[in-house]
Amino acid sequence: MTTRSGAWRWVAGGLAVAFGLATIVEGGSVLLGGPAARAEAGHVVPFVLAFNFAAGFVYVAAGAATLAGRAWAAWLALALASSTLLVFAAFGVHVSQGGEFEARTVAAMTLRSAFWVVQSLTLPTLLRRGRAS
Repeated sequence: MTTRSGAWRWVAGGLAVAFGLATIVEGGSVLLGGPAARAEAGHVVPFVLAFNFAAGFVYVAAGAATLAGRAWAAWLALALASSTLLVFAAFGVHVSQGGEFEARTVAAMTLRSAFWVVQSLTLPTLLRRGRAS
């Protein structure tokens, strides 16, 4: 593995693991924290919250696979990008039909979508370089 591609692979994998752990902690605190946590979270959209919480575990798996140089991490990143974009679109439908939401959900879903689209586009090259060297 070249030093540069190896370093970028570690950055990509480390960010995915950190992002996943943060997602699990944040989503779990709202889902499992009781009425007070739900009230503090504001107008959560339940299907978005549930998806993001569950996806957090897959983020960690994708990050760990990236760190280990597993080629299937690229496919997992593509699945995460696709499913996140689909949930984001469903969220858009919810909002367009007058559903309540928090502005931070728009920001969070934009960040999640961008992160996994970038991962899905870059990981195939990073992981291929790691195997070729």
